[in-house]
Amino acid sequence: MIKSVFAAAAASVLSAGAAVAGPYVNIESNAGWAGDDYTGAVTDLHVGYEGDLSESSQWYVQGGPAIVSADGEEAETRYSGKVGLSVGVTERLTAYGELSAITADTDFSAEDLNVGGKLGVKFAF
Repeated sequence: MIKSVFAAAAASVLSAGAAVAGPYVNIESNAGWAGDDYTGAVTDLHVGYEGDLSESSQWYVQGGPAIVSADGEEAETRYSGKVGLSVGVTERLTAYGELSAITADTDFSAEDLNVGGKLGVKFAF
């Protein structure tokens, strides 16, 4: 089910009639600590597309392998992806949201996706 949600979100964004700015590469590493104990990192190696929905709103979709490196364990490759949207509310205030997912193990299975989301606002001074 989650796989179909991502496919529908990507298809709706890409078919929205908006200008596509083209492909990009995004390499991002997120590491974690519990107190001063390092727990591990996930490094995304994504290819994506982004574009404008209007003068004040943009979208992106990206995905690819994710290298999961838990502390003291052998690294494994999983698959991850993100879709996001940002909207200029005013000249200085922007609202944004992102939906992300990563496979729970090395075999791709839509039932085993770990899904996360974020919403936020950014105020520019």
